[in-house]
Amino acid sequence: MAAEPREVIFRKYSTEEGKHYANFRPTYHENLYKLVIDHHASTGGQFDTIVDLGCGPGNSVRKLASKFQHAFGLDPSEGMIGAARSLGGTTATGEPIRFETSSAEEIGSQLSPAAIPDGSVDVIVASTAAHWFNLARFWPRAAAVLKPGGTVAFWGSNANYAHPSMPDYKAVTAVLHHYEEHYFRPYYQPGNFAASDLYRSFTYPWTMDPPLPEFDQADFFRKEWDPEAWESDFLIQPPANMDTMEKVMATVSPVQRWREAHPDLVGTEKDVVRMLRRDIEKILHEAGVEKGKESLKVGIAGVLVMAKKKL
Repeated sequence: MAAEPREVIFRKYSTEEGKHYANFRPTYHENLYKLVIDHHASTGGQFDTIVDLGCGPGNSVRKLASKFQHAFGLDPSEGMIGAARSLGGTTATGEPIRFETSSAEEIGSQLSPAAIPDGSVDVIVASTAAHWFNLARFWPRAAAVLKPGGTVAFWGSNANYAHPSMPDYKAVTAVLHHYEEHYFRPYYQPGNFAASDLYRSFTYPWTMDPPLPEFDQADFFRKEWDPEAWESDFLIQPPANMDTMEKVMATVSPVQRWREAHPDLVGTEKDVVRMLRRDIEKILHEAGVEKGKESLKVGIAGVLVMAKKKL
């Protein structure tokens, strides 16, 4: 990639902001976690240690830790790690998940004592985070810490369609696309573009120069979820009332950058999220929805990619 997709918004989070993020980010479906576990097992993987990179408040590693003896959640944000520690979580043996401040490129190499030795990790995951990694630095470090047969699993999503169960869903979708193009995309960073592209243009070990020999493209796994399939087993996205919609949107990085650029408009009727809310409400009211009963349900485009270290 031409530029390192570094994200600074989440690195500045306080513990309380991390808890807010945990409460209002959508929840991944159990079938997604099962797919990661089943694929790892079917390709000869072991279940001693899992590491979640860019773990945020630890939502995903808490779901997966019950399959492993040891679990780590790493994030460069001290606020996110503070939130993760406050929420806790345990492994299959009852051992607490260890949450530490670390970048994905280091994978805990700076921790003392050495908590994640080379050749000790079975699974590395990143949930809606890998598009912020410097992948040219990440992949060699991943190759070092993984066991032979270890798995790297990244997943992410893009939600930009209204569910057809909504009144006048095509008009709502048009509004979502309008705000995406005119208000949010100007505040995209390289990582946002990588996520919206569903990781197609990622740097993978076999696309590096020179290619990284520890990973074989023949073992690469990719699955996409169509946003217009609607009843997806990728992400759980129940209808949200308008207050909840605003809180969810507040966790999206382009929205946060827009607000940093327009601090005098935050929380007013000219706040970008408030304007989006009012436009959706107008469509719903014209379609016969009573005031106070408005809700938004979206379609999710999702992707899961998995790479294996050679046995």
